[in-house]
Amino acid sequence: MIGVLMNNFHVNFVKNSNSLAGSAVKTVIGTPFTHLNRVNSTNIYAMEQLQAKLAEHGAAFFADLQTAGKGQMGKKWESESGQNLLLSVILNVSTLHIGHQFALSAAIALASWDLLSTYIPSELTIKWPNDIYWGDRKAGGILIENQISGGIWTYAIAGIGMNINQTHFEGVMQKAVSLKQITGKIYHPIELAKALCIHLNNRYHQLLEPDGPEKLLAQYHEVLYKKEQLVKLKTGSITATYCIDGVNQFGDLLATAGIQHQFKHGTVEWII
Repeated sequence: MIGVLMNNFHVNFVKNSNSLAGSAVKTVIGTPFTHLNRVNSTNIYAMEQLQAKLAEHGAAFFADLQTAGKGQMGKKWESESGQNLLLSVILNVSTLHIGHQFALSAAIALASWDLLSTYIPSELTIKWPNDIYWGDRKAGGILIENQISGGIWTYAIAGIGMNINQTHFEGVMQKAVSLKQITGKIYHPIELAKALCIHLNNRYHQLLEPDGPEKLLAQYHEVLYKKEQLVKLKTGSITATYCIDGVNQFGDLLATAGIQHQFKHGTVEWII
């Protein structure tokens, strides 16, 4: 079960890309689908497979247990064995502009929202930049690591974690919530992961469309956590009340307190 989830946007610069730019991006995401009983991190494993030229676009790696799961800002991602959705997929992004990294983040978050909204009828939102929230509790999170070579964005590893059957969370993760807690039902994480791959494939192809990034950002705003609401945000030692306006194309949070401010990820703390 997921105590600390993969979340938020991260860029990883790799000097020697395996440069599979010719990879068949038409391959359906989730093909092949690899089920791992135990792994250090699905993101690490996927990146190793990519760099060894053993995997290409669409490959998905699901794990029952991660021993060194990667989360936001270098935090550890903890999960009870076999209880949650722990998935990483390889995405060929060589045809996308490097400035569309947040659009990819939005696409992955929306695909995750698409899956959970099938089971959760209300109060499901995306908390900037890409956590999935039910009410004020975290149901899932995302970590994206990018492979950039010679200034060209070649591949992205999208890691997604969702609380599925876990019902107890330690420490600060008491603010987490699982699908079982919300609905009272037990689910099969591997089947949900396969269904998520379908949603990821749909959102990925939407991203490739000429107006895809703009449409994705608009849809992201439709389900943005606390949009047009007053919240307390802490920057440094200063806490103030802001109205959440939205997120720009570069992934900066836009919030107004007298004047509009822009916040980059990692520079502001939500006080909920």
